[in-house]
Formats: sequence, structure tokens, C-alpha cells
Amino acid sequence: MQLNNHTSSYGWIAIFIHWGMAITLIGLAIVGLWMVDLGYYSPWYQVAPFWHKSIGLLLIPLLLFRFYWRWRQPTPAAPKGHSQWERVMAGMTHTLLYVLLAVILVSGYLISTAKGEGISLFGWFEVPAIISGIEGQADLAGKVHYWAAISMLALAALHALGAVKHHLIDRDTTLVRMLKPSSPTYED
Repeated sequence: MQLNNHTSSYGWIAIFIHWGMAITLIGLAIVGLWMVDLGYYSPWYQVAPFWHKSIGLLLIPLLLFRFYWRWRQPTPAAPKGHSQWERVMAGMTHTLLYVLLAVILVSGYLISTAKGEGISLFGWFEVPAIISGIEGQADLAGKVHYWAAISMLALAALHALGAVKHHLIDRDTTLVRMLKPSSPTYED
């Protein structure tokens, strides 16, 4: 079982983190857009934000681990058929996705702690409010959170379309190597 990355393929850890975060972020975005329209008397009025915040808090250490893992592991080289502009765009897209995710997580924290109250993590313990009381904090952080999430979803869709294009049109391994590791001796 190939847990680590290789210069030609991703390992299971990188693959699991990639898809786990992708599915989680899409779910959080759907729930986030849905819950802002909940009425006070909806049974989900307090439940949905509780889960949204708790899962969002879990993404912070996962994102930090993902940064660590990316720093410690080799990044597989792009398949030989990729042009220079495709390699540059892929790098810019990945970097911007990471930046947007960090902005989403920080702004979500700032929304939730604007009144000086901590955030409950699944009722296990409370994450304290370190930054709070800034005038208009919740509103400004809310706008940043919303637009960063929308931007991230749009960019993730572009990212997915690029992977599908490489798979169906270019017939290269761009998508396949994020689905399962290949042998470290693999050459594209």
C-alpha cells in the first residue's frame, strides 16, 4: 500500500485528504447556503450552524496537516503532455484553492466569535474567542466567508473540469492518479 507520494503519483494519504476535504467542503457550502434562510422556529435553526461550525473547526487542523504533508512529500510531476501554461494554471489554481480555504476557515471563526463567545466543537470542548468585538466583525467576516466560499466552489469546478478534460480528451493520468496510487516506477 503506497501511503506516501512519489514523483509520479500521489499516495493514499494525499488522495484521502484531497477527496475528504472536497466532499466535506461541498457539503458545508450546501448546508451554509441552506441554513442562512432558516427561520427561527425551524428545528434546524440551531442544529445546522452547530454542525457547520464543528465540522469547519475540524478542517483547520486537517488543512494544517495538508500543508505539512504537501511540504514533506514530493509533488508528482505533471504528465509529459501538459503544456507550460497548463502547469502554471494548475499551480495557480491549487495555490488559490488553499488561500480561499484558509480565508473561509478564518472568516468563519471570526463570524462565530464576533460577540466574544467561543465555538463548541461537537460539545466536546469550546474553542475560545481570541479575536472579537471589532465593529462590524460578523457582517464583514460573513461577506468574506460567503464570497470566498462561492469563489472556491467556482474554482473547484474549474479544477474538476480540467481533470475531466485531461482524462477524456487528452487521455492522460491527471485524474486517475488522484483516484489511486500507481507503482513508483510508473512513467507517463
